[in-house]
Amino acid sequence: MDVVQLKTLIHVAELGSLSKASDRLHIAQPALSRQIRQLEKELGVYLFERHGRGMVITEAGSDVLEHATRIMNELEAIRTAVAGVQGTFRGAVAIGTTPTIAEIVTVRLVKRIREAHPDLSIRFSSAFSGYLLDWLQRGELELAISYDLEPLHTLHIAPVMMENLVLVGPPAAGLKLDESVRFASLAEQQMILPSGRHGLRKIMNQCAAEVGIKLNANVEADSFGAMIDLVRHGFGLTALPLASIYGHLQNGTLCAAPLVDPIPMRKLVMVSPADRHVTPATRYVGETFVELASELVKQGIWAGHML
Repeated sequence: MDVVQLKTLIHVAELGSLSKASDRLHIAQPALSRQIRQLEKELGVYLFERHGRGMVITEAGSDVLEHATRIMNELEAIRTAVAGVQGTFRGAVAIGTTPTIAEIVTVRLVKRIREAHPDLSIRFSSAFSGYLLDWLQRGELELAISYDLEPLHTLHIAPVMMENLVLVGPPAAGLKLDESVRFASLAEQQMILPSGRHGLRKIMNQCAAEVGIKLNANVEADSFGAMIDLVRHGFGLTALPLASIYGHLQNGTLCAAPLVDPIPMRKLVMVSPADRHVTPATRYVGETFVELASELVKQGIWAGHML
């Protein structure tokens, strides 16, 4: 039994398919199949039930999976314990964020990292959460900052903050940060929202259902920039994190107000791979992001609270 076999077990169990695991891990399917068979032979039990549509983990396999996950976590703890105090970080860290988070942290994060570690390169990718997780598990990212996710054995998911969404409109809307707007009043407004597959839209729909209204969103935009432009030109109101539009509020191109009864909110999380080494430089980037988020919340720039 070795770590490679346990890593294969975790990925096949999550994906339910050797071919999908092969694609994610960049390892030939026969090699993965051989690792699973060797592990089953050593343990003397079947870990998966094979069928035409893939592989389903058995009861014995689930027990082994639980132990395998703990072992991978312990390995990461060992690496963390011996990492030591670094002087200046070098190399590169690939980090992925959702578009609204990118709007908030990219410049601030690069500025802080550049001041402390000028030789550390940062590569940013911005996309929906599903793409970020795929890139992370394929090894194309070291770290992802996203919104609430289902637990997965292949990922470390650390909660960072609960983020409040605020109502955003053009200057003529007269919204003010010190005057709350009841969510039910949005029934009378034209809204500019992302499509139904977007997490922000799901949160807004859930809040609307809670107060018994239907949101009028005849115009949808999955691009942050497009949403802002449509709102600025008076096509409707939207809901976004305060920090993502804070600069627009300062220069007067947008206005905003808190939404209440209920408050639309979502959990922001930091995600790293559980089955491979997370470098001290990557860990530093993650810690720096959390520090920045905390500062922005305390300054009232990012509406919400830290977890």
